[in-house]
Amino acid sequence: MKWPCLIQKAFCKTEIKLELEQEGINKYGEPLKTFQYEGQCNYQDKAKRILTEQKKIIEITGVALFPGDICPSLPVISGGSAIVHGVKRRIAKGTKARNPDGTVNYTEVMLQ
Repeated sequence: MKWPCLIQKAFCKTEIKLELEQEGINKYGEPLKTFQYEGQCNYQDKAKRILTEQKKIIEITGVALFPGDICPSLPVISGGSAIVHGVKRRIAKGTKARNPDGTVNYTEVMLQ
């Protein structure tokens, strides 16, 4: 069964550059290379305050939505940076929304 994509490419108009950090180290003890992505996304500005477990307030400043899986080689998106509208922002959270059959429907990246 084919699942409908919830984020349509027709609505992805904002240029974005992502640099996603990989977890782990190589055989020489160095951090793994970062994953680079450059393309278009559906970007929504948003301001929200979240209280973390360490009682720290984080303000989320935007959400970037991508159709499908932008980084199939990475199991999770744990950190990195993004350049949107000429402003460099840190990645606070990354989500790969999955279909019931296990395929990735869309990728969501929250920016600080």
